[in-house]
Amino acid sequence: MLRALRRRWEAYKYRFVPWIALNLGHKRRTLRFVPEGSKDKTVSDEDVLQTLLKTFTALFVNDLRRQTFLLSFLPNVKSKYLDLQKAQPEANQTIDDSRQNQIIFSPEDVLLHTLGFSITRRHSSLISAGTGVFVTKGFVPKGAVVSMYPGTVYEKYEPIFFQSIGNPFIFRCIDGVLIDGNDKGISKVIYRSCSKRDQIGPLKMSDVFWLTTGLQNPLAVGQYVNNCSPGP
Repeated sequence: MLRALRRRWEAYKYRFVPWIALNLGHKRRTLRFVPEGSKDKTVSDEDVLQTLLKTFTALFVNDLRRQTFLLSFLPNVKSKYLDLQKAQPEANQTIDDSRQNQIIFSPEDVLLHTLGFSITRRHSSLISAGTGVFVTKGFVPKGAVVSMYPGTVYEKYEPIFFQSIGNPFIFRCIDGVLIDGNDKGISKVIYRSCSKRDQIGPLKMSDVFWLTTGLQNPLAVGQYVNNCSPGP
């Protein structure tokens, strides 16, 4: 039992903020060294931005019938999205009038049509492997943007002690910024609270669907991509 607890601690301690703070000065393992910021990027910022804009535009247009109320507050862009809707893949012609207010394609299908692949979050078939991210359709080319890391963003000076306890989803960026991608417990409550705080009338400033099983942004699964390696 003690051996199992030790293995769990060895895997988790790099996410535990107090341990990081105490060992940052003399444990190189806690801070990855990158001589130049540009050398740390496998995909350029412009490519990431274009991929996200392309995906989000397709998701928005796919759900355009339910976004009409929102577009009424943005008259300058309403005509643009109406034109984009005409360029989308043809819907199933058998859809009747009672379903006109529903989404034509699922978010996964929109991702497939837009980027050429579809991903999903689900339990692994391997014993004790937990939850992971799988490519379900299509092909992912080398260097493609495949996911985002959703969560509450904490600056270096903001407290995150209680949220980090038993939380394997604390992602520490090279600049010291922390992202809490946990979709359960106190982390979930904090994210929802911040989302409602920042909402302006009907305009929501953040996506809360990644906290549920009904994802509206199929890319918001990055926290379940295994990026842990025992090697250097």
